[in-house]
Amino acid sequence: MVTGPVAAPAVVPAALPAAAQAVVPAADPAADPATGLAAPPPEPQPTLTVLYDGACPLCRREVGVYRGLQPLRPDAPLCFVDVNDAALALPAGTTRAQLLARFHVRGRDGNLLSGAQAFLALWAALPGWRWLALAGRLPGAAWLMERSYLFFLRWRPLLQRWAARLDDADHRPRPAPPAAPRDRP
Repeated sequence: MVTGPVAAPAVVPAALPAAAQAVVPAADPAADPATGLAAPPPEPQPTLTVLYDGACPLCRREVGVYRGLQPLRPDAPLCFVDVNDAALALPAGTTRAQLLARFHVRGRDGNLLSGAQAFLALWAALPGWRWLALAGRLPGAAWLMERSYLFFLRWRPLLQRWAARLDDADHRPRPAPPAAPRDRP
């Protein structure tokens, strides 16, 4: 015995060929009105959006490592956005130059973190890196990490040139190895 309301079936218009004229269930209220197909479940909002400099070889390498990891919470994925993308809508109150100068992450709540605080937030979401986020909670650790990051930023242009040379060397065609001598019968 069925209890509760039952949706009345809708009838397909007679303009369709006879084979397609059948009784079909009423439209799903969550369906796309244009196609009548059920709407896909909403994608989970990213826990963090990582804003990085895709033109920086160091940044690309580091983000490549992070992208290869599954977040600790599968229901809260991470999003990686190259700030060099001119189509990107920048967070309110920021400029592209500001975002390119330092590492930034934006939380689900819209809060923008930079430098050591941004790294700590990212590391807290990734397996194998969480211990660094926990270490950052120790008294004075975040301050020390920020000072270390500021020191790194002074050397970043030199390190970028070095990493760019490594990238070039990785993509340069290598000469074929010498052919092995063949035994003649």
